[in-house]
Amino acid sequence: MFRGTERFFRTGYNNNLVADWIPALQGVEARLRAGQSRRCRLWPRRFDDSDGSSLSRFKVLRLRLSRASIERAKAAAKEAGISDRVTFQQAPATGFPDGNYDLIAMFDCLHDMGDPVGAGRHVKESLSADGTWLVVEPFAHDCLKDNLNPVGRVYYGASMMICTPASLSQEVGLGLGAQAGETKLRKVALEARFKHFRRATETPFNMVFEVRA
Repeated sequence: MFRGTERFFRTGYNNNLVADWIPALQGVEARLRAGQSRRCRLWPRRFDDSDGSSLSRFKVLRLRLSRASIERAKAAAKEAGISDRVTFQQAPATGFPDGNYDLIAMFDCLHDMGDPVGAGRHVKESLSADGTWLVVEPFAHDCLKDNLNPVGRVYYGASMMICTPASLSQEVGLGLGAQAGETKLRKVALEARFKHFRRATETPFNMVFEVRA
């Protein structure tokens, strides 16, 4: 399952994450280029000084719930030559190691969580004062009729078979589904006590949100 998900989303992440999504976030690209992030295969290679000096200060913490997924990620980091700058840990979204992070990112996973509001509150507690929560979610309009297109039909199928049952099986079990839409995602962020929620950019497959305290 996780390998199939990786293959499905990989092209979009490779083509858009550092080229479009990060630059769409206020001040984040400059901070990454300065190498000041406290704590992903693409980022350490992209935001490197020519002499590699900033990478000595650039550390990325990646969290996954699946042990098999973590092992796959470790292997990919080793293949990319960045395993010395990336740390992988298995932890729930509501209980990952807190800290003073400049950027916390969630890629196509918030809707899968049983308690996305609780996860958001933990993110807020773990960000630096001017930190950013990057939320990437499957593209969806708020109304069902507006999602009856090829992309929406794929996501509804995935949501029925995978995303919604996964959420319902967890504590709280909110069940946002893969077609949550911006209104429901905004409500999650506001209930998590964030005040700033903005759609920074989008593709035909994803919506990209900038969330700040």
